Amino acid sequence: ARALLRALRRRWRAYRYRLVPWVALNLRRQRRTLRYVPESSQDKIISDEDVFETLLKTFKALFINGLSRQEDILALLPEVKCQYLESLSLEQKPSRVTSCSHRSQHVFSPEEVLYNTLGFTVSRDRSSLVSAGTGVFVTRGFVPKGTVVSMYPGTVYRKHEPIFFQSLGNPFIFRCIDGILIDGNDKGLSRLVYRSCSRRDQLGPFQMSDESWLTASPQNPLAVGQYVNNCSHEKAANVCYQEFDVPGHFPVELKQYLPNIVYSHDTESHLRCVVLVTLRDIKQGEELFSNYYTVVS
Repeated sequence: ARALLRALRRRWRAYRYRLVPWVALNLRRQRRTLRYVPESSQDKIISDEDVFETLLKTFKALFINGLSRQEDILALLPEVKCQYLESLSLEQKPSRVTSCSHRSQHVFSPEEVLYNTLGFTVSRDRSSLVSAGTGVFVTRGFVPKGTVVSMYPGTVYRKHEPIFFQSLGNPFIFRCIDGILIDGNDKGLSRLVYRSCSRRDQLGPFQMSDESWLTASPQNPLAVGQYVNNCSHEKAANVCYQEFDVPGHFPVELKQYLPNIVYSHDTESHLRCVVLVTLRDIKQGEELFSNYYTVVS
């Protein structure tokens, strides 16, 4: 009898989340763990200018590294084509690069580009915390305090936009100070929504966002922030979340590396991103830990 009762309870726990009236009645009673930026974080660890410069530097390096794949984009941006080729010429032998044209280049992996640009690499691996699943580690190099070490990818929702069904059983919802939500889940309905919005906003060869964070091999190696685990008594937080609105003058050719997309196409506000900034120096081999807050949604 006890075994049957336990089996019924398990079935009910699995089924009840599909029952919309039950969810509606219990939504405010259930304590849901969300990652979010607290009000006290309005005084940012680093300036928006520092975040912008880090992303710009990294994305430019990624773009130049894959310059041979950017022909369609460069053809529409003749004014910036030579600038990128000149940058490439500084990294290649003179015989390989001529004025406003290129023949060949050595292509590095995104992780190698990140290391050559910022001096470190980060990647996903099994967390050092028991039962925590996947975590994010500094796998190579050294990360100084006050450095953008990763980004939180996902679809960006305004307060009035529908995220109810995407949020059910979803541990990757991030809440910003102003109530904007970012869904960093790379599976299920969340994955489908992100891909749909990303392809909706593509303008010819210009991609307005990066879809590769949904795979095991992201082209932007910083886009792993959704897998950073919560700190514990034994493992103190060594990174914090910081909001960043992408400015209007962000280079259009580099938007292909932004791991965020807005849910509504007709919005005129800037794209919201969230970056993770180091609270102290972090050495090679260390796992990243942030600080979640339990809130009633």
